Amino acid sequence: MGVFDAIGDRGHEEVVFGSDPESGLQAIIAIHSTALGPALGGTRFYPYGSEAEALEDVLRLSQGMSLKAAAAGLDLGGGKAVIIGDHRKLKSERLWRAFGRVVDSLQGRYITSEDVGTDAQDMELIRRETRWVVGVPVEEGGSGDPSPATARGLMAATRATSRFLWGDEDLSGKKIAVLGVGKVGTDLVRRLRENGCKITVADVYPPSIERVRNEYSVDVVEPDELFDVECDIFAPCSLGGILNEETIPRLRTQAIVGSANNQLATEEDNDRLDERDILYTPDFVANAGGLINVNAELRGYTTEKAATHIDRIYDNMLQVLEAARERSTTPHRTAVTLAEERIQSIGDLRLFRRSGDDRN
Repeated sequence: MGVFDAIGDRGHEEVVFGSDPESGLQAIIAIHSTALGPALGGTRFYPYGSEAEALEDVLRLSQGMSLKAAAAGLDLGGGKAVIIGDHRKLKSERLWRAFGRVVDSLQGRYITSEDVGTDAQDMELIRRETRWVVGVPVEEGGSGDPSPATARGLMAATRATSRFLWGDEDLSGKKIAVLGVGKVGTDLVRRLRENGCKITVADVYPPSIERVRNEYSVDVVEPDELFDVECDIFAPCSLGGILNEETIPRLRTQAIVGSANNQLATEEDNDRLDERDILYTPDFVANAGGLINVNAELRGYTTEKAATHIDRIYDNMLQVLEAARERSTTPHRTAVTLAEERIQSIGDLRLFRRSGDDRN
């Protein structure tokens, strides 16, 4: 399948390929939309099975970032980057600086940040070559690791879901199944424990499981077994596409609230969940905390300012859930519609040229 066939009618503005054979860099940057502002999205460093798989992932992720930024009320578009390879083996100063030059060539149309396989120190190396990067270390004037911010927003979305379903945002005693205990998942477990939840976790990476088992009182099962665990809320916090025609029939939960991007393998899986009366909260609404956090870095970062905006995810999620009930449709479709309406409405202002530094 060719590049243009893969892009199809998803509306992407630009796809850039970057290569540096000496460092092993093989990168793809996808800009889905700059209607609301520059496209901001993290860089994922992952050992994809093929270039086609990497391309499909970056296209889906960048499209999701457009929806996430719009739903969160940010003046940002949607973009994403992927680097093909094992981050534990390939990371080097040259690779990051080469990637930084690829980012810089886009002249601010794309702003990068952290994602799976990358961290704040990597962002600092990228910043040696371009100013279009956020999520750099706190000691360097940035906002640092966005994972706690993502987990904070996810907790706000979880409380909103609890209020919508059970009339009370108190989570004490609720059973939560967390799939993936990386940086976000671990911080989510900590917050859930502080709220008196009963937690079952699973992860493919044994050291992560051991860390969480030692620090928190949690039950542990194999990743594939977690779909069969009876719980109030299922929280996917790993990679996307895990809600599909094989896993959905096995779920024993009332709601899904997770941080993973693109949790639905296909749009039909949204209907499969609805048919089983499982409330699927839109991932791009629930997991916007990290994006909100690094966005604050663009305007002079303070923890308090970022936290205030992140906590509004509670209201955003409630608005989506209540609007879906009024419209007799699913929260996922409602959130997509609301986000696309904002992109269209505000994006039309590009017809009027701004003076000065026009980011678009």
